[in-house]
Amino acid sequence: MSRSTETELPQSAVAADDLDRAVQLAVTVLREAPPTAWDGRAGSLEWDCWETVEHLSDDLFAYAVQLAPRKPPLAGNVPFVWESRRPGGPANAVHADRAAGPAGLLQVLEASGALLVAMVRTMPPQVRAHHVFGVSDPEGFAAMGTVETLVHTHDLAEGLGLAWNPPADLCTRVLARLFPDVTEAADPWRTLLWATGRAELPGRPHRTTWRWYGEVRG
Repeated sequence: MSRSTETELPQSAVAADDLDRAVQLAVTVLREAPPTAWDGRAGSLEWDCWETVEHLSDDLFAYAVQLAPRKPPLAGNVPFVWESRRPGGPANAVHADRAAGPAGLLQVLEASGALLVAMVRTMPPQVRAHHVFGVSDPEGFAAMGTVETLVHTHDLAEGLGLAWNPPADLCTRVLARLFPDVTEAADPWRTLLWATGRAELPGRPHRTTWRWYGEVRG
């Protein structure tokens, strides 16, 4: 498979640089957390903050390896073993060494993000790979990784007592790519939180179930 970074994406597309920006902003914010706060629950999730970073790292890793084979799978996932460390915990292939502490945990997150950034940058736009929400392309996986990073950092910020307000342009681009059923409100970040069941919006019912649409649209 020929791999190239020469193809230019439309200005509204989600690019590898967007994903890299989201991950770096998230890591910067999460470094402010007190070392003793990581065992607390992550927002409305059933996982603690440490597990949630592992889950986010695992998402980014899984998207990267899904694109990686010469012939990416179109009907299922690359068969890594995903398993929980406790009943009710996230089923991950990626787990951080607890002995490395929060700094090591965030290094795992940054490394997993960098893997997906690299795959998105090097894969031709015609590549397709399976995702449960639709067979997608490198831009779609960049958008998925960006959404995972933005909203799970929101969960973590709630649990860790941190402020998190990501750039509006990132939110606008991932909404356009993955949520064609959602009309953007005045605040793109609030719209994304509503679209993922994490916030209220005036005049719109709270979402108790949601999904994105990763399919490539013509």
